[in-house]
Amino acid sequence: MSLLRLCAFSTCLKSSLVVNNTVRSVFDGNHCLSCLRVRGNFEKRVTDTTWVCRRRYSALILKKEEGKNRLRQQCQLVDVLEARIQQLQSDVALGVKHSNVQFVKAPQTGRGSASSKGSSKNVSGDKGKVPKTGPAKSSGKEDSSAPKAHNRRWIEKLQIEKWDKSRKQVRLQKKLQDQETEESPGSSMLPSTSKKTISTTTKKNKVKLKQEQGKAKAHPAKRNAPRPAVAVQDMPSRDDELAEVEELDQQVNQWASPNVEKLLEDKEGNRYEDAQLSLRCFLEASVFIGEADRAQRCLNNHHSNITKRKLLSMSAYNIMLRVWAKKGTVSQIGRLFAMIEEAGLKPNLSSYAAALECMGRHPSTSPHVINRCLLQMEENGLSVDDLFKHTVFRRDERDMVLSAVCVIRPDYQPSTTTDQQICPSPLVQDFYKEREAAQYPKLAFSVEDLRQRFSQQLAMEGSSTVTIDSVEALKPVTPHMAKMRELLASQREHWQKSLLKALRESKMVMSHGGSKSWKINLHPYLCILDDKEYVDAMLQCLANLPPSGETLLFMAKELGSRVQNKFCIRQKVHSQMVDKLAQIYGLYVELLAADTPTSNMLPREHWAELEADLSAGPSLLCETTPWPNLLLIQLGTFLVDVMVRELKVPSDLLTPAPDHKFISALYHMYTFRGNRQIGFIKPHPILTQLKLDAMETSLTFDSYMIPMLCPPVPWTSPKFGAYLLTPTKLMRSPDGAVQHQLMLEKCHERELHAVLDSLNQLGNCAWRINQPLLDTVVSIFNDKGDEKLDVPPPVSEAPEVPRFRDRGEAYNSAEKAALKREALRAKKRFAEMHSLRMDALYKLSIAHYLRQEVFWFPHNMDFRGRTYPCPPYFNHLGSDVTRAILVFAEGKPLGPHGLDWLKIHLVNLTGLKKRSSLDGRLAYANSIMDDILDSADHPLTGKKWWMNADEPWQTLACCMEIANATRSPDPAQFVSHFPVHQDGSCNGLQHYAALGRDVIGATSVNLMPCDEPQDVYSGVAQQVEEFRARDAQNGLKIAQVLEGYISRKVVKQTVMTVVYGVTRYGGRLQIEKRLKEIDDFPEEYIWEASLYLVQQVFSGLKEMFTGTREIQDWLTESARLIAKSGSTVEWVTPLGLPIVQPYHRIRTQTLKSNIQLLNLQISHDASQKPDTVKQKNAFPPNFIHSLDSTHMMLTSLYCYRAGLTFVSVHDCFWTHAVTVDTMNKICREQFVALHSQPIMQDLSKFLLQKYCSKDPGERKNKKFMEYRKMMQLLGRVPETGDFNLERVKESTFFFS
Repeated sequence: MSLLRLCAFSTCLKSSLVVNNTVRSVFDGNHCLSCLRVRGNFEKRVTDTTWVCRRRYSALILKKEEGKNRLRQQCQLVDVLEARIQQLQSDVALGVKHSNVQFVKAPQTGRGSASSKGSSKNVSGDKGKVPKTGPAKSSGKEDSSAPKAHNRRWIEKLQIEKWDKSRKQVRLQKKLQDQETEESPGSSMLPSTSKKTISTTTKKNKVKLKQEQGKAKAHPAKRNAPRPAVAVQDMPSRDDELAEVEELDQQVNQWASPNVEKLLEDKEGNRYEDAQLSLRCFLEASVFIGEADRAQRCLNNHHSNITKRKLLSMSAYNIMLRVWAKKGTVSQIGRLFAMIEEAGLKPNLSSYAAALECMGRHPSTSPHVINRCLLQMEENGLSVDDLFKHTVFRRDERDMVLSAVCVIRPDYQPSTTTDQQICPSPLVQDFYKEREAAQYPKLAFSVEDLRQRFSQQLAMEGSSTVTIDSVEALKPVTPHMAKMRELLASQREHWQKSLLKALRESKMVMSHGGSKSWKINLHPYLCILDDKEYVDAMLQCLANLPPSGETLLFMAKELGSRVQNKFCIRQKVHSQMVDKLAQIYGLYVELLAADTPTSNMLPREHWAELEADLSAGPSLLCETTPWPNLLLIQLGTFLVDVMVRELKVPSDLLTPAPDHKFISALYHMYTFRGNRQIGFIKPHPILTQLKLDAMETSLTFDSYMIPMLCPPVPWTSPKFGAYLLTPTKLMRSPDGAVQHQLMLEKCHERELHAVLDSLNQLGNCAWRINQPLLDTVVSIFNDKGDEKLDVPPPVSEAPEVPRFRDRGEAYNSAEKAALKREALRAKKRFAEMHSLRMDALYKLSIAHYLRQEVFWFPHNMDFRGRTYPCPPYFNHLGSDVTRAILVFAEGKPLGPHGLDWLKIHLVNLTGLKKRSSLDGRLAYANSIMDDILDSADHPLTGKKWWMNADEPWQTLACCMEIANATRSPDPAQFVSHFPVHQDGSCNGLQHYAALGRDVIGATSVNLMPCDEPQDVYSGVAQQVEEFRARDAQNGLKIAQVLEGYISRKVVKQTVMTVVYGVTRYGGRLQIEKRLKEIDDFPEEYIWEASLYLVQQVFSGLKEMFTGTREIQDWLTESARLIAKSGSTVEWVTPLGLPIVQPYHRIRTQTLKSNIQLLNLQISHDASQKPDTVKQKNAFPPNFIHSLDSTHMMLTSLYCYRAGLTFVSVHDCFWTHAVTVDTMNKICREQFVALHSQPIMQDLSKFLLQKYCSKDPGERKNKKFMEYRKMMQLLGRVPETGDFNLERVKESTFFFS
């Protein structure tokens, strides 16, 4: 608060200030930016006083009287500020130290030379008295009363604050003494952690406070008078709150203050907003196509313009430094370094690497020049070892840099040692340190086999697309289909020629930029690939276009992303890193292959060690600027416009017509989504009919959509892992959001080791296809499908769209409206059926393509830490069908209890016996063995028992596995590839119950051991039924109507999602959907019944899970206050993964294109203020998701150490039948270990440190009141119950 006042004073004080050297250290602390600006301005005036004075003196000439009044006012402020400094010297409550401040009279140079006055802190902490100050005597005439009144208020305010500080000191000392007597020493608990309610200031207190402040202002004499001791006890609650804030403030100040990180800046200060990214992408693309001069002109233009220079960062200059270094142009390197200095930037490792590379390419370079470059590096705190360790090299750049360094240091060799640091999380210390008993699993393949698989995958990614046969190819080809295919092929050839011609003409027009060739346009992006690759991308987009059309925005993003992926792959090939990748991968697979000795190294560690040993040559990491979403849409929109203009079909292609003319195959139209008008691209009916009749049997996918044919590259950093060439994000994010990736890159490497190792473990699980089941699914798919079995029928089975027909009498308005509604429903149904059919076609076709292969799913995660397979269509997170046709590639004998687990798993899949014990489920399975064997032997012609299960296809697959096992000579020795699932019992509520140590909640979700499973959904349904019966007895009509209709199924979805933040509105829609599925429920009561039931469900949950509701309310209110303060909600998971919620206020941006104006709704822009509603509603579910992902990652790591095959579908864990018991033990141990950590206390500490470590400034304004409220709330963690976490280890149905 004092520094803020000194900042304000410094701008009007007309004298120079000489400050001791200790002042600099004070200002370098955690003070406001205004102070830093004042210091910077003062230093600038000292170094360049003449220039500043001349400009200000020429612009501002003051009259004599005004100068006298100003001088008088400044003298009075000097008195006030000196009093304030003495007051701060006496302030020991906050432990502030002051330095001596010396005032020196400055030479008279006019108003423009008025120098700033700063303050520093005194080393001595002695108390001083506030001198009696008053308004200075004035000889002014007209406006002398204003400064007197102004300064009198200053003095009064200082005296009141002095009195308030002394009162707080007394109260704080008393409270500290009381705590010393009551609390045990060494307690690390946060203040007020035992409080259970969320305290907020009521409106009455605010009104009362304002009234008292108004009275105090009206009577300054009374306010300045000494107050009796009784006055301190007038408002005990407010005093306690102030004392609590002071105590929290002291504790926060004791913690290490976090560095203020900007979400859109990397570690080197490069900005990642759309404008900066667009400029750097343009430079990279121009350089890649060989137009270095054009890129340099663009850079020069931005550098010479002060406004545009803000878009430049070191990355932009480094792009051009690399170019001229390769060309060996020393003069250009020198000019660029001069431009960097002029821009006020600091060269980084990449800058010096480029300079040294340029010198290395010239053997005649003077050693003195090279030595000067190395010395300058050292002066900037950069070492040569860091240069070789952290710089990304392409081609022979590393060798050139090394040759330059060896001129000065002939014996120098870069260090190749890798420092294997351990993740600091206490949850994984045993995993990394105790490796003697580790049994890391191996793959059932030889080294040579894995190397051949690598070659296949590399070829597939190098081509960037894969063409496979559709499962519809199994159908017989009719003469009409053959004719239509010939027509379509001929049209495709014509389209290809037209698109090529139009693309080349557009590029020629763009290339002639004239005098403005430095301007940013799309020309470089249309040259980074071969012309045929753009045309192939457009034709692929046309083939995937549904009959109902697609939005222009979706098509533009798809095309832009496809071009970007191809460009990234081409860049990697161009950098000559493929040979090095093959060499390292060939050695890496020796760790995984079955024919090599076992090792205690993890895949990430082994890869990092190999990469360090083979550090010569290009880097594996290809550091390219991410394309902003705006650029992708611009490029994609241009290509869509070319398609709309150039793609034509003959009007008489399918039916005879009197006129032979060419019409557009695509047309652009507008439609409405809600209240927004959007552009839409729709195929002509002739094209739609042609594609439907042809029924082509080939499908083209981007290579990353197909599972990998070799084990994925292990994640070693946020920038490297998963596919061989295809760029992949470690953390998924909304289109255009980069703050998550930047946050991960700022983390210390060791903090992410556990997360990376978990993703590597999940990705190393090998899979294969369950061929008998796939054949059964395909047979039903090609035979018109079956909606009951989740096999979509073809669109030929869709209802016909009604049309107005000619008849004698005209339609009345009611008939027209009814016909339009029916037509809309039919069109919607047609679009849904086509979408579902194509989705199933893609999945089954990919499975058919891989039926003889072993494959892998590389994994990444979303911003909450939840893991997902990278291939989007076909993976184990899919539907019942895709899960059923996937089995582990590695088989393991069932062992003594494996067959029992298969049977229990079968009963779980049917949805029966949910309230039965494991023994009861096993007995039921044994009692229906005839149905199980009949389903396995005659799935489509027998009793079809499996079709009535909740998960019919997985049930059928399990029936086949049980039949094969029981018919084997020894079931215990039967090698099973089938995954057995163990699912959490309402996992979100399990985490809430564990956080709050809620005994009742823990019992309801099976954290407490019981003989039979507790079904929380049935419990809530029973409680809702009790509420309904009571209301029905009281005469409530809707409660009487609902008699007999309340079931587990009706409330399940709402109960399951309420923990993840579903609102009453969303819950009502869920219940409404369930009620509509009940045939005999009266339709007229659905809305009223759903509204009544959602209220009862929320009431029942509130009674059953009191601790859950308190924690959820605390998280919600915390997020609301944080977002209201202008910050996004961030936290760190117990495994060290940083998380930030990407919800910001929507920014509308208009994009001009030839086809239409696009109004983009951007909600992820980190430069915008946070969206308070989304931040607060999303924090509780996202926080719980981050905990369940942490639990899954811990389980995966320790299962990997035990040699288990483990994969997960969020809170559903999969392993072989023989290892279910081991996985269950690890799963429970890791849940207990996770929740034994002080999760809520650590979260509270992090939030306090993140959001409450800044001085809010003036303590009487609204901002400080909100700051105080937020600090109080974040410091008050809801109290916990008495549940003993160790009981979870004994709970059979925790995961079952």
